[in-house]
Amino acid sequence: MLHRHRTAIALIVVLAGIALAAAAIWRSVIPGLSSARREPPAIEVSIATWLLNASVPAEARAQVNPLSGDPSDIAAGRDLFRQKCEACHAYDGSGKTEIGAGEYPRPPALRSMNIMGMTDGEIFYHIRNGIRNTGMPAWSMPDAQLWQLVSYLRNLPKVASLSPGPVAGAETKATEAAHYVGSAACKSCHTALYDRWSKTRMANVVRDPKEHPDAIIPDLSKPDPLVTFTKDDIAFVYGSKWKQRYFKKVGDDYFPLPAQWDVTHKIWREYFVLNGEDWWAPFYPPDNAQRPTGPLCDGCHSVNYDIATKAVAEWNVGCERCHGPGSAHVAKPIRETIVNPSRLDYVHANDTCIQCHSQGRPLKNPIGGKYYDWPVGFHAGLSLNHFWKLEDHKLGETTFTHFADGTAHKNRMQGNDFVTSLMYARGVTCFSCHDPHGSENDAMLRQPAGSVCLACHGPNSQNGPHAATIERHTHHAAGSTGSQCVACHMPKIEQTIADVNVSSHTFHFVYPERTDSLKIPNACNVCHADKSTAWAMDALLHWKDRSPWRIGD
Repeated sequence: MLHRHRTAIALIVVLAGIALAAAAIWRSVIPGLSSARREPPAIEVSIATWLLNASVPAEARAQVNPLSGDPSDIAAGRDLFRQKCEACHAYDGSGKTEIGAGEYPRPPALRSMNIMGMTDGEIFYHIRNGIRNTGMPAWSMPDAQLWQLVSYLRNLPKVASLSPGPVAGAETKATEAAHYVGSAACKSCHTALYDRWSKTRMANVVRDPKEHPDAIIPDLSKPDPLVTFTKDDIAFVYGSKWKQRYFKKVGDDYFPLPAQWDVTHKIWREYFVLNGEDWWAPFYPPDNAQRPTGPLCDGCHSVNYDIATKAVAEWNVGCERCHGPGSAHVAKPIRETIVNPSRLDYVHANDTCIQCHSQGRPLKNPIGGKYYDWPVGFHAGLSLNHFWKLEDHKLGETTFTHFADGTAHKNRMQGNDFVTSLMYARGVTCFSCHDPHGSENDAMLRQPAGSVCLACHGPNSQNGPHAATIERHTHHAAGSTGSQCVACHMPKIEQTIADVNVSSHTFHFVYPERTDSLKIPNACNVCHADKSTAWAMDALLHWKDRSPWRIGD
């Protein structure tokens, strides 16, 4: 009897404890449980992720995208994404939209390793069948369209984070004790990338004509009064697209020879930097033979130029110029042992390119009695502004480096332009548009100039243009030069040599009025060179979708 009594008491205590625990859970957990504003706890995310992965049948997981990655399929997938997915997932797949922020669970970052690590079949399965208890619906589209979406998800716009994350810190720390090993050390694991890169101008900025006899473009046997040197004097050839310069080696230094080849016009031109044409010119004698390329050029034309020994880890823009010293990664090839600019925040990611594609000067100059024209001490992953200051400009003044409104006036100032743009402020990086490992397109663009902008922009898309068609936005015929985004937003107004210009990178549309008031070329008259600014102004004023206040009326 006593035993039964004790058992009953114990049972009552247990039930009371369960009741109290249930009451506590009710009071602390249940109220607000239905709210979509809370972030899912880590354990819920882990369980849901495991269930999601386990829910895909093996035969579905094994499916391979039958589309070959044709640009037309990717473009079709992009258009479908904008219609069906962009409202929740955002144009870049980040999920940072008003709707996405209010969903539970939040839309995943589609460029994350969790998603990119899925097979084509898994992604196809989730798009077709949806995901229960989330905002992801099942889509009843033809298989061909679903596969086009899969193709596009593999080619989402490459946009960087707007805030520094733990990845950048971990990668930078990993390279602190590392040393340089040269691009050849990367080839065995990254063969395809290495082979593509090795054919780029980045990999061939400077070439030794003794090793590469084809490096010299002009025929030096033809006399010209500007050419006072022979092939035997040339230790390095610099450039091949717009201009080609020639360096002579004296001791352990290189010096520019007095003539350069204009590739476009196929003529010789004098090469000498006058005072007023670059900030450093007054600090060096007015003689090319006393202006060494080490402090003025070689820091950007090599990897790890040592200002004390004048030695380099590697000539040209090698892998470690953008990824930092690679010995730790060679010893232990994991993500955490190398800097990958695509995983850095937008400032550090773009610093990778701006270090050389900008006009500026080191914070400390002279260094060891010499004035340097590149960011001494900087490498990928560090903060460029701790080593480098962009060239100053006073609004209203036209100088050798800037137009009056601050737009760059000369080549190699893409970084100066880009940091002033809205694109930069939104997380777009140089390699969102350019492929640093090389491509078949001009300027190593990821897509041809006529279509690269459409990876993020499209008619009535989140990023605009806010018009029914591209032609209605540009007021030019479809397929024409004037209907290309770059024609108006990246006019070729920045001088590289003589009358050969390269594209601006502010993405601002310069109105004809600015040409009259500030003497900066405008996009309309760059193409319509036979017309006046008054003609261009009148044409724009007849575009009823444009505000006359912005045009300058």
